[in-house]
Amino acid sequence: MEDIKKNFSFSTKYQNKNYRVGLIETHRGNINTPAFMPVGTQATVKGVFIDDIIKTGSEIILSNTYHLMIRPGTKRIESVGGLHEFMNCKLPILTDSGGYQVMSLSKFNKIDKDKGAIFQSHIDGKTFILGPEESIKIQKKLNSDIVMVMDECPKNTKDYNKIKDSMELSTLWAIRSKKEFGNNPLKALFGIVQGGLFKDLRIESLKKLIEINFDGYAIGGLAVGETQKEMFNVLDDIKNYLPLDKPRYLMGVGTPSDILGAVKRGIDMFDCVLPTRSGRTGLAFTWNGRIQIRNSQYKNDNTPLDANMTKFDLNKYSKNYLNHLHKTDEMLSSMLLTLNNINFYQELMFEIRKNIKMGTFDQFHDKYINIL
Repeated sequence: MEDIKKNFSFSTKYQNKNYRVGLIETHRGNINTPAFMPVGTQATVKGVFIDDIIKTGSEIILSNTYHLMIRPGTKRIESVGGLHEFMNCKLPILTDSGGYQVMSLSKFNKIDKDKGAIFQSHIDGKTFILGPEESIKIQKKLNSDIVMVMDECPKNTKDYNKIKDSMELSTLWAIRSKKEFGNNPLKALFGIVQGGLFKDLRIESLKKLIEINFDGYAIGGLAVGETQKEMFNVLDDIKNYLPLDKPRYLMGVGTPSDILGAVKRGIDMFDCVLPTRSGRTGLAFTWNGRIQIRNSQYKNDNTPLDANMTKFDLNKYSKNYLNHLHKTDEMLSSMLLTLNNINFYQELMFEIRKNIKMGTFDQFHDKYINIL
């Protein structure tokens, strides 16, 4: 019997105040929210097998349009059926649009209102144009499940006019992205709210995106150097304007305490390179706080990183052993600490969902907001 493919949908299962537990349904699998997406920038979550990513409880990953466009190129991925087949991943995949690279690789590009971002490849100097239409076309060829509109992610600045111009450009690009995306009920297209730290611009951006009508709404332009308090203020400013029937995605965030505070303000989805990048530099996240494994205090510590870990058994490896691996630049150190961190993030999301359902999230938030 042929499988019946599900259209993309979102529903709220539990809600208390602004925070909620929801379910995103896709034809590749369901995603319980609040959810954290490990980042697989170049069709891999660095240092971790995709099967182990699944064992941590991860239900969706993120990949990067710009970097995949540069290497290996869209044609190679499309030729095998898309990103899932290319990287042997059964999970749903969200692809970002390349808008963040407009900011992070600004020395390699210039912005043309009509054409988009004109990039000089950071690899070989070749010229690429990544506009709204091109970004959507690439994401379609990658065959990702959640597609992001092309936006301009501005650098952190207090310059109101510069942020206003950027927000208005992102709105125009969102319209063009929606037109290029067309109609595909098996995929979702998310709009991206811009406006910097300015409440009126954020609300204006969101209202215009709601008029265009997207399957979900992301908050972009944060995690670019602002303080946590400033980030939370932006979420407080717009939380009552966000549609109740669509998922809300805070892009590029963040630390465990960032996630706790953002969930309290109604956010459903997160991604960040922090757990993987930190693992490669010797930093482990645990329920008792952060551990920098290279520190000499762990040389003779034969206890595990976190005896409270339950989903994925990494307790067979002592801090003593991990300290040795890190000090000798053994790749196993990066692999184990990265897996530990992704596992921790997924345990955190599981506990967040559980405590929302139990009506105890406020207490859970207050217990861990300053520890994690």
